[in-house]
Amino acid sequence: MLTIKAFAKLNLTLEVLGDRPDGYHEIVSVMQTVSLADTLTIEQAPEFRFSCSDRTLETPDNLVVKAARFLDPEGRRGAAVHLQKGIPAASGLGGGSSDAAAALFALSKLWEVDVPKQGIASLGSDVPFFWRGGTAVASGRGEHIDPLPAARACWFLVLLPHLALTDKTRTLYGRIKPEHWTQGRVTQQLASRIRAGRPIRESYLYNTFDSVGYELLPDLHDWRRRLLEEIANRPHLAGSGPSLFIPVADEAEGRQVATAIQAHPEGPDGADFFVVRTVPDAREVC
Repeated sequence: MLTIKAFAKLNLTLEVLGDRPDGYHEIVSVMQTVSLADTLTIEQAPEFRFSCSDRTLETPDNLVVKAARFLDPEGRRGAAVHLQKGIPAASGLGGGSSDAAAALFALSKLWEVDVPKQGIASLGSDVPFFWRGGTAVASGRGEHIDPLPAARACWFLVLLPHLALTDKTRTLYGRIKPEHWTQGRVTQQLASRIRAGRPIRESYLYNTFDSVGYELLPDLHDWRRRLLEEIANRPHLAGSGPSLFIPVADEAEGRQVATAIQAHPEGPDGADFFVVRTVPDAREVC
């Protein structure tokens, strides 16, 4: 039996450079795995079975199931896979893609088959990043990965508001206009800083979706304001949101800020809080 932690990610930068001929957008991003994680348990079984702590995710479209079919298109191999969710779904933290990469790794060991690295982006643009994890620059649609040295240890507070947006990523990209396009300089600056071994600072973080996400989810303004009342650093959307993240000095400060915000229940509907640290790998295997 294999037990694997599949870590979440933060887009420390996320710049949209323009439109692509294939209908997607050209992006560049510094991506970082963090300690919030899902857990996959995989063992031998006569046929493939998938279960999840969140029963609504037990569907043929789950990326764990798709990863299994990617490795075994004929469905001839068996395994019992259980996914214990720790990363909230549709939060901008990459849980599904991380699960897919972890499932590919574990099932390839169990079934003794090779993983065709060139094809894993078909499961999702973030899956190639999660195959390695750590710190990297992602470009193209996100599938081209340029590894960076491990970033200096850093803590973040992640706030996930209880907000929902149908077809979130596609809708947000639909709001991106040429005036929101950048040239990748913020990402280059942060990547250079990481290569030099310098700490991650909020002033080097950026997300193009910060320009449009608040229009689609107005309650994000309230959460942003409440974060700024407790800490000077500016919050940014995590990926396509609706999670917000903010650097903190250490775990204690992150928990202190979360506690202070939760002590004032007035305002928008609730939120979940996570204090996370950078991790240098995509997954942890037991």
